[in-house]
Amino acid sequence: MNRTPARHVAPAEDPAKGPAHARSLDGRPVLRAVGLVATAALVFVGAGIGTAAVTLTGNITAVDAEAALGTDRPEKEEPTDPNAGSPLNILLLGSDSREGDNAKSANDGTEGARSDTTMIMHISADRSRVEMVSIPRDTTVDIPSCPTTSGAQTPELYGTKFNAAFSQGYLYGGDVESGALCTMKTVETLTDVYIDGFIVVDFSGFRKMIDAIGGVELCIPNDIDAPKADNLVLSAGVQTLNGKTALKYARARMGDGLGDQSDISRIARQQELMAALARTVLGQNLLTDSPQLLKFLGAVTGSLTMSSNFASVTGLAGLAYSARNVRPDTIAFMTAPFQYDPSNPANVLFTDEATQVWENMEKDLPLSDAIAVEKKEKKNKDKDKASTDGADTGTSDGADDTASAEPTAESSAEASPDPSPTRTRDAGAEAFTSADVTAVCG
Repeated sequence: MNRTPARHVAPAEDPAKGPAHARSLDGRPVLRAVGLVATAALVFVGAGIGTAAVTLTGNITAVDAEAALGTDRPEKEEPTDPNAGSPLNILLLGSDSREGDNAKSANDGTEGARSDTTMIMHISADRSRVEMVSIPRDTTVDIPSCPTTSGAQTPELYGTKFNAAFSQGYLYGGDVESGALCTMKTVETLTDVYIDGFIVVDFSGFRKMIDAIGGVELCIPNDIDAPKADNLVLSAGVQTLNGKTALKYARARMGDGLGDQSDISRIARQQELMAALARTVLGQNLLTDSPQLLKFLGAVTGSLTMSSNFASVTGLAGLAYSARNVRPDTIAFMTAPFQYDPSNPANVLFTDEATQVWENMEKDLPLSDAIAVEKKEKKNKDKDKASTDGADTGTSDGADDTASAEPTAESSAEASPDPSPTRTRDAGAEAFTSADVTAVCG
């Protein structure tokens, strides 16, 4: 049985001529700044505002210096994106390790650690697109020999499930970092795409993240009764899920109301949950709500593991600033195009369409048709033309110079034409954005 993954893929152009928490891989101490794991991309990007992170080191007596000193002060320098002008590919992993607080979230006697949720987050060079590609855990792959934090090398594996890469690194290295390194090496070998770094979130971190924003609203299309997912029971309709329930929902695979009970169906639900998280975080304006941002950061800083290049306040703050205009309709989710493995129907194989996705990612081209790039480019050109026309008529030198000002979210929304009717996208089978409809309730 083959999927029809061609719906995912944007046409190609002609070929162009630490981590553990407060540690980095090289052992140097780093601040626990968080990209809030791109369980939604904006969460990763948004939490980069690192000025608040220093208060997470302990109870600090503080004074509102800005209010005290007033406005007669030097200009504040904007954060610099260390990767400005270059696309980024970040490996996002959901670890099912039962260590520490995770046992409270999933105390089922499972040992070791796996990465049942794996995504590549592609951030375009112009910071206008964030695209998330899920890699099914049951993809049949060969796993190369991988380095571990202890200096050991793992043996190669052939014809095994993709998520064995994380287990292999964890087994031979003894830590989550080694699991992430082996997954990163495997992804680069499979896709021939350079991966800039990784971020891992565990059960505890995911649960705390959801609770820190007051839960997420999600359309549940069917009644769900999943005893194996820690007795998850949900009624059909729009529900607000707290951290504990959201975690059960993200992990659920078998039970009534869960489709064909495959990992592919679970990926679709996870993508919808992440899209809802994206909408919620953007809707709460975390970047301008310092107390809420601090609460959010404090909830998850101890539950993240990341490569050292993304564990610095400076790097995250710059990336956050350069991607500050990302909105729900510019955050896309998709599953790597696949077909079922004829030699093992429980597994899947990447298709030629997946190869096209990897090529587009390497060239920083749109990975799917989900984000209306052509319309946005036309809108930007029209805006630039209007600005130029204004300059020709002398309006830019007049009292009203707002035409040249950077648009705010509110002004962009007001300037946008009435939205076209939106069809329901099939999450898991089709690419979609956080602004798209993927399920029908009521």
